Order: sequence, then C-alpha cells, then structure tokens
Amino acid sequence: MFKNQPSVVACVTSQYECDRIIETAGQLAAEFDCELHVLSVLMPTENYGLICDQLEYLNYVSKKAGADMTIIFSSDAPKAAAKFVRENNALQIVTGMHDGGGESFLVRFNQLLPNLSITMVDKNRNVYTMDVHTRVH
Repeated sequence: MFKNQPSVVACVTSQYECDRIIETAGQLAAEFDCELHVLSVLMPTENYGLICDQLEYLNYVSKKAGADMTIIFSSDAPKAAAKFVRENNALQIVTGMHDGGGESFLVRFNQLLPNLSITMVDKNRNVYTMDVHTRVH
C-alpha cells in the first residue's frame, strides 16, 4: 500500500543509542512538514527476549516523536527497508553511520534507491547528509 503523504524514515537497530536517529529524523520531518516513520528490520531468530527492553524503549521514543515504530523480520534488511521506504513515500532516511563495508546496509540500500537522500547520525549526534544531486545537461 503506497502512501501519498511524504515522510522521513528513521532506520534503527535494536540499540538504545538509536534514540539519536529517531530524534534527528523527527526534527527533519518537522522541518519538511511531513510524516515520521521509524523502522527496524530484524533478522528472523527465536530469541527476541534479549532485545525486548531496547525495542520497548525505542518504541517509546518513537511515540514521543509522534511516530509509530514498525518492525519487519527479514534476512535482507536493505531490501526490506527499501520496500518500506517506497511504500511510505520517503523523502529521506536517517540512519547511524556507515560501517565502511562494501556489503553494509547503507551501501546496499543506496544501490536499491540511489535517488534518496540519506542522513547519518554518529554517536556524538553529529549529522551528515548525502543529498542527491542530478546533473542538468
């Protein structure tokens, strides 16, 4: 189901520190006057008890920012996130920092949606944005 309302999507893992990503995405959504969505893609596993406190906390932070948190279970996080972003008409995603690997989430996500701006938030809450620029011939 595709939504027409533009949005900003915060892509988070199950770490408490991802609150910085949600808060930054909330600020961008307010600045762009659009919806905020929070997404966590988890590997299918049998023991979510180890991360339930973190997910509950991130859900609380999401609600405080005016967003629902969606959890998708998939072994292909970039593909699942790209589908969610397309369905929610995202103008931008907000994530943690790129880990430098060629097969990292951000590299693979960017290959799937190369025309989407990506904002990264480091552990010190510094914000870096990779805006999309198109050439005019």
